[in-house]
Amino acid sequence: MEPVLIEKDPPVAWLTLNRPEVRNALSLEMITAVSSALDTIAADHSVSVLILRANGPAFSGGHDISEMSRKNKNINEVREIFTACNKMMLKIHELPQPVIAQVQGVATAAGCQLVAACDLAVAETGARFATPGVKIGLFCSTPMVPLVRVIGRRRALEMLLGGRFVSALEALSFGLVNRVVEPEKLASETVQWATELAAASPFVLALGKRAFYSQVDLDEKSAYEYAKEVIAMNCLDEDAAEGMSAFLEKRKPEWKSGRETG
Repeated sequence: MEPVLIEKDPPVAWLTLNRPEVRNALSLEMITAVSSALDTIAADHSVSVLILRANGPAFSGGHDISEMSRKNKNINEVREIFTACNKMMLKIHELPQPVIAQVQGVATAAGCQLVAACDLAVAETGARFATPGVKIGLFCSTPMVPLVRVIGRRRALEMLLGGRFVSALEALSFGLVNRVVEPEKLASETVQWATELAAASPFVLALGKRAFYSQVDLDEKSAYEYAKEVIAMNCLDEDAAEGMSAFLEKRKPEWKSGRETG
């Protein structure tokens, strides 16, 4: 089987982790396949929103422990796995399209990291999240990076130091996921949300996502200076002119700009 699948129904696309027999473990092969798929989607101007999902009962159980624990493995081989994984996670933020994680079952360790790295997340009521590496002698240091940025220090440390499973509703209260829905509604609710987002200008979605991540860790004054330049440039784009005209004329806008990539 292919480790990942790509499906499209423009303006929405789906990237599906496709190794259910190993709980969609993030082996180097899987990581490489996801990275390649993200490159393909980034270049596809027919896609405005991406849904990241998984086949099988689990979203992802994290890294492939058998791969990392293989005897005679040296530090450079282990480092290669985490270097590739870091690049994959960063690609999600660099992707011009918003990415929604569609989560069922468990999302643990690097699987939890993957959820935290996505822009938005929907989980079914039975989903559970954990960074349990501490229980097997492996502190989840790389999952820590997006996790602390999404849910804050105290809650991130609770998950990282304790390794316990967090329910979908608790993850919602933490801010790890945006919405929790019944299992039978997970796919339909996620695609409905993606479709609603995709109604916006592709140019503005890409510009806004890039601007968000560029300013989020700046000090307040620097963030305002940066945001001022972004919105000033945005105001001169033809989609802004079209959107404001459509608002005043009480009609649906017809977007004209291509996706912002600069």
